[in-house]
Amino acid sequence: QVQLVESGGGLVQAGGSLRLSCAASGRTFSEYAMGWFRQAPGKEREFVAAISWSGGNTYYADSVKGRFTISRDNAKNTVYLRMNSLKPDDTAVYYCAARFTTSLFAAAEPNEYHYWGQGTQVLVSS
Repeated sequence: QVQLVESGGGLVQAGGSLRLSCAASGRTFSEYAMGWFRQAPGKEREFVAAISWSGGNTYYADSVKGRFTISRDNAKNTVYLRMNSLKPDDTAVYYCAARFTTSLFAAAEPNEYHYWGQGTQVLVSS
């Protein structure tokens, strides 16, 4: 019982930065963990980052470690993904997702998440 809305996508030059937001509404509880995934044209959806909703633990894909930061503001029921040093390979539609758990167990598995946003497009020019 969660609705998710992503925002913040757009066009950016390689090396630039963007911050994506994912606002949750409906029945939102501290037990919801959040994840970011992305899907580029012609490629499968891949895991980007995850965060425990109440615990603040984080987990990143190797491809974004050191460049992306996931964070949350529980008072606003919002999760963020700050993306620095963007590369053309980061071009994709970015999705946020939610699941009812306090842990990051199986955080990289899409089928662990039952609520998904509609996605926001990120285009990194070369």
